[in-house]
Amino acid sequence: MPTIIEVFGVITGFLCVWLAARNSIWNFPVQIVSVLLYMVVFYEAKLYADMGLQVYFLFMAIYGWYFWINRTEQDTKIKPVRRITRPILMMGLLVVVAFTILFGTFLERNTDAFYPYLDSLCAGGSLFGAFLLSRRILENWLVWLVVDVIYLYLYLSKALYLTTLLYIAYLVVAIIGYRAWKKNWENHYKK
Repeated sequence: MPTIIEVFGVITGFLCVWLAARNSIWNFPVQIVSVLLYMVVFYEAKLYADMGLQVYFLFMAIYGWYFWINRTEQDTKIKPVRRITRPILMMGLLVVVAFTILFGTFLERNTDAFYPYLDSLCAGGSLFGAFLLSRRILENWLVWLVVDVIYLYLYLSKALYLTTLLYIAYLVVAIIGYRAWKKNWENHYKK
């Protein structure tokens, strides 16, 4: 049975991703509320990598909120969408693999974590996806598609059914977000 905290986490989590897909800077304050709620949900589900990931998401929400705003003397506007570079891609993949191995091993040896390596893989992919999102890099949505598919299995295994539904919605929003951001990128760089 879902808790009230999970219900509000699902609502704010969906709203946050929907706002990000629509290029709304308001995704960041909503994300702050969502991550605070999900810290509790994941602690109770013994998904410690995901719980710790929420701390990172909290800092990335603050950082992203700041980065998205390009303050000039004339006005305030949101920075344009960019594409990933090869060095960022290679570094991101390396970090995800290293994080998965190191943190998965730590969780396996020191906690009662459920699927420590799979949880760590999802957390590592989420670290990379959140970084790309905060920097307004288009390919963040592709990272989220992969991570969200894996999370579906993990959350179904823990009977977090509302959260599973949320991640199905995240998959749809990631597709919408990718298309919208790609259009934004194309429009900006055709000028």
